Amino acid sequence: MRIEAYLFFPGTAEEAMGFYRDVFGGELTITRRGDVDPSASDAEKDQVINAILHSPDLALRASDAPNATREKQNRVALSVMGADEGRLRAVFDALAAGGTVDAPLERQFWGDTFGALTDRYGINWQVNIEAQGA
Repeated sequence: MRIEAYLFFPGTAEEAMGFYRDVFGGELTITRRGDVDPSASDAEKDQVINAILHSPDLALRASDAPNATREKQNRVALSVMGADEGRLRAVFDALAAGGTVDAPLERQFWGDTFGALTDRYGINWQVNIEAQGA
């Protein structure tokens, strides 16, 4: 068993997943409704019904959804964790570009370096750089 994040976007799933591929690397596969549903209307044919970004560190899925919004949501944050400080700082900066830093990436009382942000698509992220020797 495993748990994977599945994100919903208001018609911007392909754009958002391309952005995440640029941030994290990996292989992006996109299935549009018109690829698999011969009854899809012209307006529906380009809708993303499943996108998956796979890398050694990540499996992230997404689709377009009519009830999705670009507004910031506050119930879930995706956490990126590890000890590679250079890579994690670069990930934080890339995700923050065009978004909002909610908590700067700084050393915390528990010893790790932590920051939080909302990216340009309204998705909340947390980055935690583990203290050496942790």
